[in-house]
Amino acid sequence: MELSDCAIRDIKAGKNVRIIRPSNIYQCELQDNVFVGPFVEIQKGCVIGRDSRIQSHTFICENVTLGERCFIGHNVSFANDLFKSGAPDPTPENWINITLGDDVTVGSGATILAPSICAGAVIGAGSVVVKAITIKGIYAGNPARLIRTL
Repeated sequence: MELSDCAIRDIKAGKNVRIIRPSNIYQCELQDNVFVGPFVEIQKGCVIGRDSRIQSHTFICENVTLGERCFIGHNVSFANDLFKSGAPDPTPENWINITLGDDVTVGSGATILAPSICAGAVIGAGSVVVKAITIKGIYAGNPARLIRTL
């Protein structure tokens, strides 16, 4: 595992994990064969499934779980505080947990604001996911809509 010049602490890392510096990764789990590009933040409570790839400039907030073989494109943002009161909520118990199934692909610049994306789904670049995705397919737009099933 490459750790030089990274802000990395309190992580559980599997075999063949590669982290490109600089990155900010803490209190999370990176399973076997995970790749993390530069300028990525992965916060506490996250689990990144084996063989997953996270490209540069991506932000993964607390309590996100990625399945196995997921691909997260450049500049993707995950957000679990949905500002339901109209302002940031300082209480983590009010935030959503986000789970992606196995083999999910998320295109560059997408924003994930939903609790789940089913296995095998593809999220187009720049899309904004605001509702759970339960049907394997290609989704795009703001808000993300099903383009076609897979």
